[in-house]
Amino acid sequence: MARALIFDLDGTLVDTVYAHVFAWQRALAEEGMPIDGWRIHRRIGMSGGLFARAVAREVGRQLSVEETEAIQQRHGAIFRELLPERRALPGARALLEDLRNRGIVHGIATSGRHPEIDLSLEVLGVGAETVVIDRGDVARAKPEPDLFLACQAALGVDPDDCYVVGDAVWDLLAARRARMLSVGLLSGGYGADELLNAGAFRVYDDAEELHKSLDELGFDV
Repeated sequence: MARALIFDLDGTLVDTVYAHVFAWQRALAEEGMPIDGWRIHRRIGMSGGLFARAVAREVGRQLSVEETEAIQQRHGAIFRELLPERRALPGARALLEDLRNRGIVHGIATSGRHPEIDLSLEVLGVGAETVVIDRGDVARAKPEPDLFLACQAALGVDPDDCYVVGDAVWDLLAARRARMLSVGLLSGGYGADELLNAGAFRVYDDAEELHKSLDELGFDV
C-alpha cells in the first residue's frame, strides 16, 4: 500500500504564521477585543470561526454568528494587505517538486480559504495536479479531523498509510483523531517539546530537513 504525505500550509510550507497573528490582532482590536499577540499565535491553525469564538471567550464576550463571520472576513482582508507576496519556507518548494517527480502520493489540507491561500500555492509551484483541501471543503476544521480525512479520501489511500506534516499542535491533534501519524515542523514557532507532547512521531526544523529525512518515514530516498 502506498504511503502518503498530507501537508498543512501556513507555517509548514509558507512563511505566513506571523502575518496571520497581526491580521487577527487588528481585526479583533477593531471589534473592541484587544489581545496579546502570543495568545493569538497559540491558536493559529484552528478554524477561523473556532479561533474567533475562543478569543472572544478569553476576553469575556459572546459573538454572534454574523459577528464571527465578519471578523473572519476582516482578518482575510488585512492578511492579504499585510502580505501581498508570499515566501516559501526553506526547502518546501523543492520537497513538493521532488514528491511530484517521484510519484509519491501527497496533498495539502489547510484551515485557510481561497483567495487567501492562492498566492501561497502559487509560490510553492502547486498546480491542479495536487490535491488541495481548504476550509470551504469541509464542515469542520482543525482540531477536528475533517480536513485530513477529506484529503486522504481524495488521495485514495487509507488513514493508516498517511503522515500529516504540520507546525501546530492543532494539526497533530487533528491527525490523531484521524488515526494518522504526524510529523512536526518547527517552522511555525511551536517548540519541539510541544509538538512531541501533542503526538508528533518525528520533529524536524523545516521542510528542508524533512526532505533529507524521508527514509525515516519509510520513503525511499
